[in-house]
Amino acid sequence: MSKRHLWLQAALSTLLAVLLLSACGGSSAPGNLPDEPYEPVPYSLYPAPEGAYVGDTMPFVTEDGTLELYYLYETDHNGQGYHPVYKYSTTDLCSYEDHGKVLDYGLMSDPDPAIGTGSVMQDQDGLYHLFYTGHNDAGNGGKGKECVMHATSTDRESWTKQPDDTFFAPEGYSTDDFRDPEVFWVEEEQCYWLLIAARANDLGGVVAKYTSPDLKKWKFEGPIYAPNEQYMLECPDLFKMGDKYYLTYSWDCVTYYAMGDSINGPFEAPEDNVLDGTGFVFYAAKTAELNGTRYLCGWVGHAGLTDDSGIYQWAGNVVNHELVQHDDGTLGVKAPETFANRFTAEKTFQAVNKQGKVTIKDNSISLKAQGGTHALADMGTRPATMILECDVTFDKGGRAGFAFGGSETEPTYTALCLDGEKGIYHYEGNPIEDLAMFDPQVFTRLDFGDGATHHVTMVCENEIVITYIDDVKALSTRIARSTNGAHICVFADGCSAEFSNITMRLPEK
Repeated sequence: MSKRHLWLQAALSTLLAVLLLSACGGSSAPGNLPDEPYEPVPYSLYPAPEGAYVGDTMPFVTEDGTLELYYLYETDHNGQGYHPVYKYSTTDLCSYEDHGKVLDYGLMSDPDPAIGTGSVMQDQDGLYHLFYTGHNDAGNGGKGKECVMHATSTDRESWTKQPDDTFFAPEGYSTDDFRDPEVFWVEEEQCYWLLIAARANDLGGVVAKYTSPDLKKWKFEGPIYAPNEQYMLECPDLFKMGDKYYLTYSWDCVTYYAMGDSINGPFEAPEDNVLDGTGFVFYAAKTAELNGTRYLCGWVGHAGLTDDSGIYQWAGNVVNHELVQHDDGTLGVKAPETFANRFTAEKTFQAVNKQGKVTIKDNSISLKAQGGTHALADMGTRPATMILECDVTFDKGGRAGFAFGGSETEPTYTALCLDGEKGIYHYEGNPIEDLAMFDPQVFTRLDFGDGATHHVTMVCENEIVITYIDDVKALSTRIARSTNGAHICVFADGCSAEFSNITMRLPEK
Protein backbone atom coordinates (compact mmCIF):
# COMPACT_ATOMS: atom_id res chain seq x y z
CA MET A 1 0.00 0.00 0.00
CA SER A 2 1.36 3.46 -0.92
CA LYS A 3 2.17 6.15 1.62
CA ARG A 4 -0.72 8.21 0.14
CA HIS A 5 -3.18 5.38 0.80
CA LEU A 6 -1.82 4.98 4.35
CA TRP A 7 -2.22 8.70 4.97
CA LEU A 8 -5.83 8.70 3.69
CA GLN A 9 -6.66 5.66 5.81
CA ALA A 10 -5.24 7.34 8.92
CA ALA A 11 -7.13 10.55 8.19
CA LEU A 12 -10.40 8.69 7.71
CA SER A 13 -9.84 6.74 10.94
CA THR A 14 -9.21 9.96 12.85
CA LEU A 15 -12.34 11.57 11.40
CA LEU A 16 -14.42 8.50 12.29
CA ALA A 17 -13.09 8.54 15.86
CA VAL A 18 -13.99 12.22 16.26
CA LEU A 19 -17.50 11.59 14.93
CA LEU A 20 -17.99 8.62 17.25
CA LEU A 21 -16.69 10.60 20.22
CA SER A 22 -19.07 13.45 19.41
CA ALA A 23 -22.00 11.04 19.11
CA CYS A 24 -21.16 9.63 22.55
CA GLY A 25 -21.08 13.10 24.17
CA GLY A 26 -17.31 13.28 24.58
CA SER A 27 -16.57 16.18 22.28
CA SER A 28 -15.71 19.67 23.42
CA ALA A 29 -15.80 21.20 19.94
CA PRO A 30 -18.38 23.99 19.43
CA GLY A 31 -21.63 22.83 17.82
CA ASN A 32 -25.35 23.33 17.65
CA LEU A 33 -28.41 21.47 18.84
CA PRO A 34 -31.52 22.07 16.75
CA ASP A 35 -34.53 23.93 18.12
CA GLU A 36 -37.29 21.52 19.15
CA PRO A 37 -41.05 22.25 19.10
CA TYR A 38 -42.26 23.99 22.25
CA GLU A 39 -45.85 23.91 23.52
CA PRO A 40 -46.90 25.42 26.86
CA VAL A 41 -48.70 23.06 29.22
CA PRO A 42 -51.66 23.66 31.56
CA TYR A 43 -50.46 24.63 35.05
CA SER A 44 -50.69 21.42 37.01
CA LEU A 45 -47.99 21.70 39.69
CA TYR A 46 -48.44 25.44 40.19
CA PRO A 47 -52.09 26.35 39.54
CA ALA A 48 -53.70 29.77 39.32
CA PRO A 49 -57.25 30.76 38.36
CA GLU A 50 -57.76 31.87 34.77
CA GLY A 51 -57.39 35.63 34.51
CA ALA A 52 -56.60 36.01 38.22
CA TYR A 53 -54.03 35.12 40.89
CA VAL A 54 -53.68 33.04 44.04
CA GLY A 55 -53.25 35.21 47.11
CA ASP A 56 -52.47 34.01 50.63
CA THR A 57 -53.26 30.33 51.14
CA MET A 58 -55.06 28.70 54.06
CA PRO A 59 -54.24 24.97 53.91
CA PHE A 60 -56.47 22.33 55.49
CA VAL A 61 -56.07 18.53 55.33
CA THR A 62 -59.23 16.40 55.33
CA GLU A 63 -59.68 13.07 57.08
CA ASP A 64 -59.47 11.23 53.75
CA GLY A 65 -56.04 12.68 52.93
CA THR A 66 -56.89 15.61 50.69
CA LEU A 67 -55.08 18.92 50.91
CA GLU A 68 -57.48 21.81 50.49
CA LEU A 69 -55.93 25.18 49.70
CA TYR A 70 -58.31 28.03 50.48
CA TYR A 71 -56.93 31.27 49.08
CA LEU A 72 -57.59 34.96 48.54
CA TYR A 73 -58.72 35.54 44.95
CA GLU A 74 -56.81 38.48 43.47
CA THR A 75 -57.29 40.29 40.18
CA ASP A 76 -55.76 43.34 38.47
CA HIS A 77 -59.14 45.05 38.54
CA ASN A 78 -60.43 44.77 42.11
CA GLY A 79 -63.47 46.88 42.91
CA GLN A 80 -64.60 48.30 46.25
CA GLY A 81 -65.02 44.73 47.48
CA TYR A 82 -62.19 42.27 46.94
CA HIS A 83 -60.45 39.03 47.92
CA PRO A 84 -63.27 36.49 48.18
CA VAL A 85 -62.10 33.06 49.30
CA TYR A 86 -61.68 30.38 46.61
CA LYS A 87 -60.47 26.80 46.99
CA TYR A 88 -58.28 24.17 45.32
CA SER A 89 -57.89 20.58 46.45
CA THR A 90 -55.22 17.97 45.70
CA THR A 91 -54.12 14.55 46.90
CA ASP A 92 -50.65 14.54 45.31
CA LEU A 93 -49.61 18.19 44.70
CA CYS A 94 -49.33 17.30 41.00
CA SER A 95 -52.90 18.13 39.93
CA TYR A 96 -55.65 20.20 41.51
CA GLU A 97 -59.42 20.40 41.48
CA ASP A 98 -60.81 23.93 41.31
CA HIS A 99 -63.81 24.38 43.64
CA GLY A 100 -64.31 28.05 42.80
CA LYS A 101 -65.61 30.59 45.29
CA VAL A 102 -66.58 29.35 48.77
CA LEU A 103 -66.90 32.62 50.74
CA ASP A 104 -67.73 36.08 49.40
CA TYR A 105 -66.72 39.45 50.82
CA GLY A 106 -69.35 41.61 52.51
CA LEU A 107 -70.99 44.96 51.83
CA MET A 108 -69.27 48.31 52.37
CA SER A 109 -71.33 48.61 55.57
CA ASP A 110 -69.93 45.28 56.86
CA PRO A 111 -66.55 44.70 58.53
CA ASP A 112 -65.41 42.60 55.53
CA PRO A 113 -65.83 44.36 52.17
CA ALA A 114 -62.30 43.02 51.79
CA ILE A 115 -61.26 39.63 53.14
CA GLY A 116 -57.80 38.88 54.54
CA THR A 117 -55.98 35.69 55.40
CA GLY A 118 -57.19 33.21 57.99
CA SER A 119 -57.36 29.48 58.63
CA VAL A 120 -59.69 26.50 58.36
CA MET A 121 -60.10 23.89 61.08
CA GLN A 122 -62.50 21.24 62.41
CA ASP A 123 -63.71 21.36 66.00
CA GLN A 124 -64.07 18.50 68.46
CA ASP A 125 -67.67 17.94 67.34
CA GLY A 126 -66.93 17.77 63.62
CA LEU A 127 -68.09 21.26 62.58
CA TYR A 128 -65.77 23.20 60.24
CA HIS A 129 -64.64 26.73 61.01
CA LEU A 130 -63.09 29.43 58.86
CA PHE A 131 -61.57 32.29 60.83
CA TYR A 132 -60.49 35.16 58.61
CA THR A 133 -59.62 38.86 58.51
CA GLY A 134 -62.30 41.45 57.89
CA HIS A 135 -60.90 44.66 56.41
CA ASN A 136 -62.81 47.91 55.94
CA ASP A 137 -60.92 51.12 55.18
CA ALA A 138 -63.81 53.16 56.60
CA GLY A 139 -62.72 52.01 60.07
CA ASN A 140 -65.85 50.26 61.33
CA GLY A 141 -67.14 53.27 63.25
CA GLY A 142 -63.85 53.88 65.04
CA LYS A 143 -63.24 50.27 66.04
CA GLY A 144 -60.43 49.88 63.51
CA LYS A 145 -59.92 48.78 59.93
CA GLU A 146 -59.23 45.10 60.73
CA CYS A 147 -60.88 42.42 62.82
CA VAL A 148 -61.21 38.66 63.27
CA MET A 149 -64.33 37.13 61.69
CA HIS A 150 -65.85 33.67 61.79
CA ALA A 151 -67.77 31.39 59.40
CA THR A 152 -68.92 27.79 59.82
CA SER A 153 -69.75 24.90 57.50
CA THR A 154 -70.81 21.27 57.52
CA ASP A 155 -69.37 20.43 54.08
CA ARG A 156 -66.52 22.97 53.52
CA GLU A 157 -68.24 24.17 50.33
CA SER A 158 -71.02 26.36 51.71
CA TRP A 159 -70.01 28.68 54.58
CA THR A 160 -72.23 30.73 56.88
CA LYS A 161 -70.82 33.87 58.48
CA GLN A 162 -71.18 34.29 62.24
CA PRO A 163 -71.12 38.11 62.67
CA ASP A 164 -71.74 37.99 66.42
CA ASP A 165 -68.29 36.37 66.87
CA THR A 166 -66.38 39.29 65.31
CA PHE A 167 -63.75 40.93 67.55
CA PHE A 168 -61.16 43.72 67.23
CA ALA A 169 -57.66 44.42 68.55
CA PRO A 170 -57.13 44.70 72.33
CA GLU A 171 -56.02 47.85 74.10
CA GLY A 172 -52.40 48.77 73.43
CA TYR A 173 -52.47 47.39 69.88
CA SER A 174 -53.03 48.92 66.47
CA THR A 175 -56.68 48.69 65.46
CA ASP A 176 -55.71 48.89 61.79
CA ASP A 177 -53.15 46.04 61.84
CA PHE A 178 -54.88 43.00 63.33
CA ARG A 179 -55.07 40.13 60.87
CA ASP A 180 -54.42 36.57 59.69
CA PRO A 181 -55.91 34.41 62.49
CA GLU A 182 -54.56 30.86 62.77
CA VAL A 183 -56.83 28.63 64.92
CA PHE A 184 -56.13 25.09 66.21
CA TRP A 185 -56.82 22.77 69.13
CA VAL A 186 -54.07 22.31 71.76
CA GLU A 187 -54.53 18.91 73.36
CA GLU A 188 -52.20 19.46 76.33
CA GLU A 189 -54.06 22.62 77.33
CA GLN A 190 -57.55 21.38 76.38
CA CYS A 191 -58.47 24.58 74.61
CA TYR A 192 -58.33 26.30 71.25
CA TRP A 193 -55.58 28.72 70.35
CA LEU A 194 -55.83 31.65 67.98
CA LEU A 195 -52.58 33.20 66.80
CA ILE A 196 -52.77 36.53 65.01
CA ALA A 197 -50.51 39.08 63.37
CA ALA A 198 -50.77 42.20 65.50
CA ARG A 199 -48.85 45.41 66.10
CA ALA A 200 -48.17 46.31 69.72
CA ASN A 201 -47.70 50.00 70.48
CA ASP A 202 -44.51 49.25 72.44
CA LEU A 203 -43.12 46.16 70.62
CA GLY A 204 -43.92 46.58 66.94
CA GLY A 205 -44.99 43.52 64.99
CA VAL A 206 -45.83 40.48 67.14
CA VAL A 207 -47.61 37.15 66.96
CA ALA A 208 -50.32 37.44 69.61
CA LYS A 209 -52.10 34.55 71.30
CA TYR A 210 -55.74 34.06 72.30
CA THR A 211 -57.36 31.02 73.94
CA SER A 212 -60.95 29.78 73.94
CA PRO A 213 -62.95 26.79 75.19
CA ASP A 214 -65.66 27.12 72.53
CA LEU A 215 -64.35 29.11 69.51
CA LYS A 216 -66.67 31.99 70.43
CA LYS A 217 -65.29 33.70 73.52
CA TRP A 218 -61.58 34.50 73.24
CA LYS A 219 -59.15 35.48 75.99
CA PHE A 220 -56.14 37.61 75.07
CA GLU A 221 -52.91 36.05 76.40
CA GLY A 222 -50.36 38.51 75.01
CA PRO A 223 -47.52 38.03 72.50
CA ILE A 224 -46.09 34.57 71.95
CA TYR A 225 -43.34 35.98 69.70
CA ALA A 226 -42.08 39.56 69.64
CA PRO A 227 -38.71 39.92 67.83
CA ASN A 228 -39.01 43.74 67.83
CA GLU A 229 -37.72 43.87 64.25
CA GLN A 230 -40.53 44.06 61.67
CA TYR A 231 -43.61 46.23 61.34
CA MET A 232 -45.83 43.12 61.18
CA LEU A 233 -45.46 39.33 61.31
CA GLU A 234 -48.13 38.32 58.80
CA CYS A 235 -49.73 34.90 58.29
CA PRO A 236 -48.37 33.20 61.43
CA ASP A 237 -48.45 29.41 61.67
CA LEU A 238 -47.30 27.12 64.50
CA PHE A 239 -46.46 23.44 64.07
CA LYS A 240 -44.31 20.64 65.45
CA MET A 241 -41.73 18.48 63.69
CA GLY A 242 -39.84 15.91 65.72
CA ASP A 243 -39.28 17.46 69.15
CA LYS A 244 -39.17 21.06 67.90
CA TYR A 245 -41.87 23.68 67.46
CA TYR A 246 -41.74 26.11 64.55
CA LEU A 247 -43.39 29.45 63.94
CA THR A 248 -43.59 30.76 60.37
CA TYR A 249 -44.50 34.33 59.47
CA SER A 250 -44.05 36.81 56.61
CA TRP A 251 -43.02 40.41 56.08
CA ASP A 252 -40.68 42.42 53.82
CA CYS A 253 -41.89 40.26 50.87
CA VAL A 254 -40.26 37.22 52.55
CA THR A 255 -41.45 34.19 54.55
CA TYR A 256 -39.42 33.56 57.76
CA TYR A 257 -39.39 31.04 60.58
CA ALA A 258 -38.40 30.81 64.25
CA MET A 259 -37.99 27.70 66.41
CA GLY A 260 -38.38 26.62 70.03
CA ASP A 261 -38.54 23.63 72.37
CA SER A 262 -42.06 24.29 73.66
CA ILE A 263 -45.37 25.22 72.10
CA ASN A 264 -45.28 28.30 74.33
CA GLY A 265 -41.77 29.24 73.23
CA PRO A 266 -39.52 31.03 73.65
CA PHE A 267 -39.03 31.14 69.88
CA GLU A 268 -35.76 32.25 68.36
CA ALA A 269 -34.84 32.79 64.74
CA PRO A 270 -31.82 30.79 63.52
CA GLU A 271 -29.00 32.72 61.87
CA ASP A 272 -30.56 32.11 58.45
CA ASN A 273 -34.32 31.80 58.82
CA VAL A 274 -35.34 32.24 55.16
CA LEU A 275 -36.11 29.14 53.05
CA ASP A 276 -36.86 30.76 49.68
CA GLY A 277 -36.08 34.07 48.04
CA THR A 278 -36.76 37.72 48.64
CA GLY A 279 -39.09 40.09 46.80
CA PHE A 280 -42.44 38.22 46.67
CA VAL A 281 -40.93 35.16 44.96
CA PHE A 282 -42.46 33.13 47.80
CA TYR A 283 -44.74 34.71 50.38
CA ALA A 284 -47.44 34.29 53.02
CA ALA A 285 -46.67 30.60 53.47
CA LYS A 286 -48.51 28.41 55.96
CA THR A 287 -48.01 24.69 56.50
CA ALA A 288 -50.00 21.48 56.29
CA GLU A 289 -49.16 17.83 57.01
CA LEU A 290 -50.37 15.47 54.28
CA ASN A 291 -49.76 11.72 54.56
CA GLY A 292 -47.04 12.22 57.17
CA THR A 293 -45.17 14.90 55.20
CA ARG A 294 -45.29 18.59 56.05
CA TYR A 295 -45.48 21.13 53.25
CA LEU A 296 -44.90 24.87 53.21
CA CYS A 297 -47.74 26.30 51.12
CA GLY A 298 -47.40 29.75 49.58
CA TRP A 299 -47.33 31.49 46.22
CA VAL A 300 -44.85 32.86 43.68
CA GLY A 301 -45.73 36.44 42.82
CA HIS A 302 -46.83 37.49 39.36
CA ALA A 303 -44.39 39.40 37.18
CA GLY A 304 -43.86 43.13 37.29
CA LEU A 305 -44.18 45.57 34.42
CA THR A 306 -41.69 43.59 32.33
CA ASP A 307 -40.84 39.90 32.20
CA ASP A 308 -37.68 38.65 33.90
CA SER A 309 -37.00 41.96 35.62
CA GLY A 310 -36.61 40.42 39.06
CA ILE A 311 -39.61 42.48 40.19
CA TYR A 312 -42.64 40.53 41.45
CA GLN A 313 -46.06 41.61 42.64
CA TRP A 314 -48.34 40.29 45.38
CA ALA A 315 -50.17 37.01 44.51
CA GLY A 316 -49.53 34.61 41.64
CA ASN A 317 -49.43 30.80 41.40
CA VAL A 318 -49.53 28.14 44.12
CA VAL A 319 -46.11 26.84 45.20
CA ASN A 320 -45.71 24.05 47.77
CA HIS A 321 -42.30 23.09 49.20
CA GLU A 322 -41.67 19.91 51.16
CA LEU A 323 -40.15 20.74 54.54
CA VAL A 324 -36.97 19.02 55.74
CA GLN A 325 -35.78 18.99 59.35
CA HIS A 326 -31.99 18.91 59.72
CA ASP A 327 -30.04 17.35 62.58
CA ASP A 328 -29.52 20.71 64.28
CA GLY A 329 -33.25 21.42 64.20
CA THR A 330 -33.10 24.00 61.41
CA LEU A 331 -35.45 23.62 58.46
CA GLY A 332 -34.82 23.16 54.76
CA VAL A 333 -36.97 22.61 51.70
CA LYS A 334 -36.97 20.26 48.74
CA ALA A 335 -39.18 19.39 45.80
CA PRO A 336 -42.21 17.35 46.89
CA GLU A 337 -41.45 13.62 46.67
CA THR A 338 -44.81 13.16 44.95
CA PHE A 339 -43.38 14.86 41.83
CA ALA A 340 -41.41 11.67 41.12
CA ASN A 341 -44.68 9.92 40.29
CA ARG A 342 -45.41 12.48 37.59
CA PHE A 343 -41.97 12.84 35.99
CA THR A 344 -41.16 9.25 35.02
CA ALA A 345 -39.83 9.54 31.45
CA GLU A 346 -36.10 10.19 31.20
CA LYS A 347 -35.00 12.59 28.46
CA THR A 348 -31.90 11.50 26.56
CA PHE A 349 -28.95 13.63 27.62
CA GLN A 350 -27.17 15.59 24.94
CA ALA A 351 -24.93 18.64 25.06
CA VAL A 352 -22.60 20.66 22.88
CA ASN A 353 -19.96 23.27 23.58
CA LYS A 354 -21.08 26.79 22.71
CA GLN A 355 -18.39 29.03 24.20
CA GLY A 356 -15.05 28.67 25.94
CA LYS A 357 -13.29 25.62 27.30
CA VAL A 358 -15.81 22.82 27.76
CA THR A 359 -15.44 19.06 28.16
CA ILE A 360 -18.50 16.82 27.84
CA LYS A 361 -18.32 13.20 28.95
CA ASP A 362 -21.25 10.89 29.64
CA ASN A 363 -23.74 12.96 31.72
CA SER A 364 -21.15 15.44 32.97
CA ILE A 365 -19.97 18.83 31.74
CA SER A 366 -16.74 20.52 32.85
CA LEU A 367 -16.19 24.21 32.14
CA LYS A 368 -13.19 26.48 32.65
CA ALA A 369 -13.23 30.26 32.31
CA GLN A 370 -10.71 32.81 33.50
CA GLY A 371 -11.69 36.15 35.01
CA GLY A 372 -13.71 38.29 32.65
CA THR A 373 -14.71 35.34 30.45
CA HIS A 374 -17.29 32.58 30.58
CA ALA A 375 -17.75 29.07 29.23
CA LEU A 376 -21.11 27.67 28.11
CA ALA A 377 -22.55 24.30 27.14
CA ASP A 378 -25.96 23.89 25.50
CA MET A 379 -28.27 20.98 26.41
CA GLY A 380 -31.00 21.72 23.87
CA THR A 381 -34.53 23.11 23.98
CA ARG A 382 -35.96 23.34 27.50
CA PRO A 383 -39.16 21.26 27.70
CA ALA A 384 -42.26 23.14 28.88
CA THR A 385 -42.34 20.98 32.01
CA MET A 386 -39.52 18.88 33.41
CA ILE A 387 -37.30 18.10 36.39
CA LEU A 388 -33.55 18.52 35.99
CA GLU A 389 -31.14 17.18 38.60
CA CYS A 390 -27.38 17.44 38.81
CA ASP A 391 -24.42 17.90 41.14
CA VAL A 392 -22.55 21.20 40.86
CA THR A 393 -19.00 22.02 41.96
CA PHE A 394 -17.41 25.39 41.29
CA ASP A 395 -14.78 27.79 42.63
CA LYS A 396 -16.08 29.85 45.53
CA GLY A 397 -14.94 33.14 44.09
CA GLY A 398 -16.68 32.63 40.77
CA ARG A 399 -20.15 32.32 39.32
CA ALA A 400 -21.79 29.32 37.72
CA GLY A 401 -25.29 28.14 37.00
CA PHE A 402 -27.91 27.71 34.32
CA ALA A 403 -28.54 29.85 31.27
CA PHE A 404 -31.50 30.12 28.91
CA GLY A 405 -31.37 31.19 25.28
CA GLY A 406 -29.47 30.16 22.17
CA SER A 407 -32.57 29.56 20.05
CA GLU A 408 -33.71 31.24 16.87
CA THR A 409 -36.34 33.24 18.78
CA GLU A 410 -34.24 33.90 21.91
CA PRO A 411 -30.52 34.01 21.02
CA THR A 412 -29.31 35.85 24.17
CA TYR A 413 -28.24 33.70 27.12
CA THR A 414 -29.61 34.94 30.46
CA ALA A 415 -28.25 33.54 33.69
CA LEU A 416 -29.77 31.81 36.73
CA CYS A 417 -26.70 32.35 38.84
CA LEU A 418 -25.00 30.62 41.76
CA ASP A 419 -22.74 33.41 43.01
CA GLY A 420 -19.93 31.96 45.10
CA GLU A 421 -18.43 35.32 45.97
CA LYS A 422 -21.66 36.83 47.36
CA GLY A 423 -23.12 33.54 48.62
CA ILE A 424 -26.45 33.98 46.83
CA TYR A 425 -28.54 32.37 44.10
CA HIS A 426 -30.50 34.75 41.87
CA TYR A 427 -32.11 35.57 38.51
CA GLU A 428 -33.03 38.94 36.98
CA GLY A 429 -32.89 38.24 33.25
CA ASN A 430 -29.34 39.57 32.84
CA PRO A 431 -27.02 38.15 30.16
CA ILE A 432 -24.08 36.17 31.51
CA GLU A 433 -21.56 38.81 30.51
CA ASP A 434 -23.47 41.45 32.52
CA LEU A 435 -23.76 39.54 35.80
CA ALA A 436 -21.06 41.58 37.53
CA MET A 437 -22.58 44.91 36.45
CA PHE A 438 -25.88 44.78 38.38
CA ASP A 439 -26.86 44.14 41.98
CA PRO A 440 -29.20 41.17 42.47
CA GLN A 441 -32.89 42.06 42.87
CA VAL A 442 -34.27 38.83 44.33
CA PHE A 443 -32.16 36.05 45.77
CA THR A 444 -31.73 33.34 48.35
CA ARG A 445 -28.60 33.10 50.48
CA LEU A 446 -26.42 29.98 50.57
CA ASP A 447 -22.79 29.39 51.51
CA PHE A 448 -21.48 27.45 48.52
CA GLY A 449 -18.19 26.61 50.22
CA ASP A 450 -14.82 26.36 48.49
CA GLY A 451 -14.98 23.46 46.07
CA ALA A 452 -17.97 21.84 47.77
CA THR A 453 -20.42 19.82 45.68
CA HIS A 454 -24.09 20.84 45.76
CA HIS A 455 -27.09 18.85 44.60
CA VAL A 456 -29.53 20.89 42.50
CA THR A 457 -33.10 20.01 41.55
CA MET A 458 -34.87 22.29 39.10
CA VAL A 459 -38.62 21.98 38.48
CA CYS A 460 -40.05 23.79 35.45
CA GLU A 461 -43.64 24.41 34.39
CA ASN A 462 -43.93 26.98 31.64
CA GLU A 463 -42.20 30.14 32.87
CA ILE A 464 -42.18 29.02 36.52
CA VAL A 465 -38.76 27.65 37.50
CA ILE A 466 -38.28 26.45 41.08
CA THR A 467 -34.74 25.47 42.08
CA TYR A 468 -33.80 23.49 45.21
CA ILE A 469 -30.24 23.21 46.52
CA ASP A 470 -29.05 20.54 48.98
CA ASP A 471 -32.50 20.17 50.63
CA VAL A 472 -31.66 23.50 52.27
CA LYS A 473 -32.89 26.36 50.10
CA ALA A 474 -35.27 27.06 47.24
CA LEU A 475 -35.49 29.92 44.79
CA SER A 476 -38.87 30.38 43.13
CA THR A 477 -38.70 32.37 39.88
CA ARG A 478 -40.52 33.22 36.70
CA ILE A 479 -38.21 32.99 33.68
CA ALA A 480 -40.09 33.92 30.53
CA ARG A 481 -36.85 33.71 28.57
CA SER A 482 -36.60 30.00 29.35
CA THR A 483 -39.80 29.32 27.36
CA ASN A 484 -40.90 29.46 23.72
CA GLY A 485 -38.12 27.15 22.57
CA ALA A 486 -35.19 28.64 24.49
CA HIS A 487 -32.37 26.20 25.17
CA ILE A 488 -31.20 25.29 28.67
CA CYS A 489 -27.47 25.53 29.26
CA VAL A 490 -24.87 25.43 32.01
CA PHE A 491 -22.15 28.03 32.40
CA ALA A 492 -19.09 29.07 34.37
CA ASP A 493 -18.15 32.74 34.71
CA GLY A 494 -14.59 33.50 35.77
CA CYS A 495 -14.08 30.10 37.37
CA SER A 496 -13.99 26.35 36.87
CA ALA A 497 -17.21 24.41 37.32
CA GLU A 498 -18.43 20.87 36.90
CA PHE A 499 -22.02 19.75 36.41
CA SER A 500 -22.19 15.98 36.91
CA ASN A 501 -24.85 13.28 36.99
CA ILE A 502 -27.16 15.44 34.87
CA THR A 503 -30.61 13.95 34.31
CA MET A 504 -33.84 15.33 32.90
CA ARG A 505 -37.23 13.74 33.49
CA LEU A 506 -40.50 14.47 31.72
CA PRO A 507 -44.10 13.37 32.31
CA GLU A 508 -45.12 10.23 30.44
CA LYS A 509 -47.03 11.08 27.28
